[in-house]
Amino acid sequence: MAQILMGRLFPFLAWPRMDAGSLSTDLVAGITVSLLAIPQSLAYAQLAGVPAYYGLYAAFIPSIVAVLFGSSGQLSTGPVAMTSLLTAASVGHIATPGSAEFVSYVTLLALLSGLFQIGFGLARAGVLLNLLSHPVLMGFINAAALIIALSQLPALSGIIVPQTDHFLIDIWHVISRLDNPHVMSLTFGLLAMLLLYGFRRFAPRLPGVLIMVALLTGLSYATHFAEHGGSVVGEIPTGMPSISVPAMSWRATIALLPAAFVIALISFMEAMSSCKVIAIKTRTQWDENQELIGQGLAKVVAAFCHSMPVSGSFSRSALNLASHARSGASSLFAAGFVLLTLLYFTPLLYHLPKPALAAMIVLAVGNLLDFSSLRPAWQAGRDDGIAAALTFIATLAFAPNIQNGILTGILFSLGAFIYHRMSPRIVFLETRGDGSWRESKGQAGFFRQQKIVGLRFAATLFFANVSFFEDAILRLERENPQLEYILVVASGINHIDASAVEMLRSLVTRLQECGITLAFSSAKPQLLEVIERTGLVADIGAENLFAADDVALQELFRRLEQNQASAAAA
Repeated sequence: MAQILMGRLFPFLAWPRMDAGSLSTDLVAGITVSLLAIPQSLAYAQLAGVPAYYGLYAAFIPSIVAVLFGSSGQLSTGPVAMTSLLTAASVGHIATPGSAEFVSYVTLLALLSGLFQIGFGLARAGVLLNLLSHPVLMGFINAAALIIALSQLPALSGIIVPQTDHFLIDIWHVISRLDNPHVMSLTFGLLAMLLLYGFRRFAPRLPGVLIMVALLTGLSYATHFAEHGGSVVGEIPTGMPSISVPAMSWRATIALLPAAFVIALISFMEAMSSCKVIAIKTRTQWDENQELIGQGLAKVVAAFCHSMPVSGSFSRSALNLASHARSGASSLFAAGFVLLTLLYFTPLLYHLPKPALAAMIVLAVGNLLDFSSLRPAWQAGRDDGIAAALTFIATLAFAPNIQNGILTGILFSLGAFIYHRMSPRIVFLETRGDGSWRESKGQAGFFRQQKIVGLRFAATLFFANVSFFEDAILRLERENPQLEYILVVASGINHIDASAVEMLRSLVTRLQECGITLAFSSAKPQLLEVIERTGLVADIGAENLFAADDVALQELFRRLEQNQASAAAA
């Protein structure tokens, strides 16, 4: 018991035993990941609307905490595009981007979203992730990727326009002025994109992002890019981040709670996708609830380190895996190189042009754009297709408040789920001449000459749909004057609740008054248990509960013949 408790409190104790070989492999993997993580962190800080060094802070201590207390040793945690965009969108509507208040609220958002994830993990509530269906997620990711790419147009072109509450209008203002860009900014941006694409296409093994950053930083310094009106990263404080309690505001906390919930959900979906891939390729297990705790702790620590919300990075985790990382030590080594950068190399980043960071973001999220992923949703069903399309459109329409887009998708999916559970499909059955069942193409009133009618109800019978079930039975009673027996084929009913029990009790009584017997066949053991426990068996009659459909039909026909013979004799 003590060992299990220690494993839950300190999951890093379960890491595989390390030797010189594994440590050297993890060291190489850590260095490789850090070469990508450092420039990406600067770029995603820009996307989140906070100073560039916040990205480095997020790639340092939070990444250590995440790997120590998570369940996947190869998951690389730090700033990511989607979470950064959500952060900027969530805080932007209550504070001016770039202001001290804005930065303060970003750290508060990291704290709140982290607390949500820790709470979910401790409550073993990883199942809540099912609230976010795949069609909704695909609709949101495509819309968010498009928004991220478009949001980099000002940085790429050097065209700065005032920001409003309508993202698409702001982008249109930029597009309408593309005939007069800041030439040097546009040149740096296009050159960065060409370099990144070239390295990815022709030399994928080389650290293309790092080489591009080094080349363009040197070119920026040589051409005096900043002096000619270009935007650069600027001065980055040297040294480790200070530790302090995030500034708390009751008004801001209430305003940010919905966004914090969405970030907790979306960012963990990102981490979960990486964890699943890692688990398959390494043939190891992972615990979604433990990972929730690890990711949540990382966000909380980020808030205390003057940083931004973090998440598991799919691209850096894939690189970590491709570099043959064997344990979480690779993330510790990567964090160590981020620390070396903070201590000694930040002056070298002063002239890093922001258009290069924008280009990095655009190419990174380009992999997320996949409109073909929306097609299977329509093929699967109309509701799934509508959910995907609605989420996509709502996310674009609500931008920059994109969290409202995914909440719209979630609410629609839940509404559709509840609606279908309230009105499940009922199949009416009629008797053949040989005494067997067949599915009727008609409705309840089709059985005017039938004395025995059946229906198949394939859903849980509970408070939300009891009236629907009752209405279907009563329609049979009203529209079929010859009816004597109604057989409910109950093989699809997994459970009934108290509302269903009372409805059935009342229904049996009413039908008996009309001379109609309600019978059940193929009921599952858990259904029969509730019927017995609630005393409903006395109302229905044990003789009207049949183990199989054919047995029920034979017995009801026998009773019908017996009743007809008795009536003839009388």
